[in-house]
Amino acid sequence: MSVKLTILGSSGALPAYGRFPTSQYLNIQNRHMLIDSGEGVQMQLNRYQIPIHKIDHIFISHLHGDHYLGLMGLLFSMHLQRRTTDLHLYSQKGLDDIILLQLKYSKSILNFNIVYHAYDPTEKKLIHEDDVLTVHTIPLNHKLECAGFLFREKTKPRKINKEKLSNGMLLQHIALLKSGGDVYDENNNLLYRNSEYTLPPRTSFAYAFCSDTAWNEKMVDQIREVDLLYHEATFMEEEKDKAMETKHSTAAQAAAMAKQSGVGKLLIGHFSARYRDLEPMLQEAREVFSNTDLALEGTTFELNA
Repeated sequence: MSVKLTILGSSGALPAYGRFPTSQYLNIQNRHMLIDSGEGVQMQLNRYQIPIHKIDHIFISHLHGDHYLGLMGLLFSMHLQRRTTDLHLYSQKGLDDIILLQLKYSKSILNFNIVYHAYDPTEKKLIHEDDVLTVHTIPLNHKLECAGFLFREKTKPRKINKEKLSNGMLLQHIALLKSGGDVYDENNNLLYRNSEYTLPPRTSFAYAFCSDTAWNEKMVDQIREVDLLYHEATFMEEEKDKAMETKHSTAAQAAAMAKQSGVGKLLIGHFSARYRDLEPMLQEAREVFSNTDLALEGTTFELNA
């Protein structure tokens, strides 16, 4: 398993018809991340048997309540379950003040540290990097400053061709070959040429999460050819004027963005409470970009080489 995305919430501003506000759980090579934290997020994590203690990184797209109001309950549950490891929280400035105010008036001190990473939602910036992935912000077009997130796997190690392994090969030789290097002895004589002992690495994937936004052509180059794109689709085309007024997107616009960006697969979500039946919305998107699915609660999408 390389990338695994579970939808926890698909609703817009209001919970409706069993749909929860926006939240997603993302697992990339055993890096456990939460994207947005709408109301009821810890109930959804429990419902889908996702252990909250595994989550080490939380990314908040903006400070409209339907994208973060579940956060404090989740933090207090982590505290009550005796979490001690650091939790990394990524948000624009302001969420730190909200958290501190609630801790102040509840006279609470968490058992764990929150490492707060403030970002500017108007800029494309690298906000997290480790040995397997990078995360960049994607500036969006919404009434409140808002950012999406681009999660991209780094190039994976080359695979050892087991049929070519020899008895004299040491573990450090194998590690060097997997990293793409050739192996030499102490006299600089070539022992093992990388191209002869390895196979190409497994595919690396990219996932773009585009939270609340109107049509935003500026992000096309940044999300071009990602394997999986989540793009909000609050309204249908018949409510296009409402979408423009509130700086949201229609299902057709989300699909047009996916098509223009050449992505592999599109997920749509953040559905308005005016739509009980989402099938017409899905069909509207598929007429423009056929490889579209609804980002519904409990659905898991996987990317595997």
